[in-house]
Amino acid sequence: MPFISRCNIACGGHAGNATTMALSLENARTHQIIAGAHPGYPDRSNFGRTSLVISHDELVASLHRQVSELHSIAAEQEVRLEHLKLHGALYNDVEASDELAEIITRFIHEEFPHLKILGLANAAMERAAIKFGQPFLREGFMDRRYLSHYRLAPRTMQGSVIEQFGDCLEQVLALARGTPFVSVRGEPLKFSVDSICLHGDTPGAEKIARELHRQLQQSGLVVAPGKPPAGKSS
Repeated sequence: MPFISRCNIACGGHAGNATTMALSLENARTHQIIAGAHPGYPDRSNFGRTSLVISHDELVASLHRQVSELHSIAAEQEVRLEHLKLHGALYNDVEASDELAEIITRFIHEEFPHLKILGLANAAMERAAIKFGQPFLREGFMDRRYLSHYRLAPRTMQGSVIEQFGDCLEQVLALARGTPFVSVRGEPLKFSVDSICLHGDTPGAEKIARELHRQLQQSGLVVAPGKPPAGKSS
């Protein structure tokens, strides 16, 4: 956590429990970084990375329980949650369905209006947030390749996960600066983001975060909480 600007805390759906939530919130407070809720499909056996056949009502009820539990623990610790980011398969599923994106965005807007939505740039959740007037943070990924239409390449696709640090750094700098980079098929892409994701379960994630922080500073980019000025990345 000393090397990032905001963290997404699993809140009991795909992973996490009251103890890990409390410890993560305490860690975030210690390092003065932004904390947010990270709910997903209620599917711990698959770490939330498999799409579930679940009714919209059941899904929204599960999300409400997850976020409410983290929100309650955060209130006890006097930590303010700032954002909400969906996890895993649910993150991807909302981007494939404008209907689902709008259902979940409406839920956030009505039940947790103070939470910014952290979601994939140029996709369905961003469109839904604009429709409902909910603050949105455009997210990019350092360790995942994109398809030509800005969706993330599925993990099952060869080359979808970027394993070399140098390649990760190159994509981070492009996303932060809004300069060109390539899709999984080698096609040019160009857009900028407000925040860049590093998966906590990526092998060597702590080492990557430390080195990425150092390299970004050397490149004149600041890793800092909040929405950055033009040309900088959170």
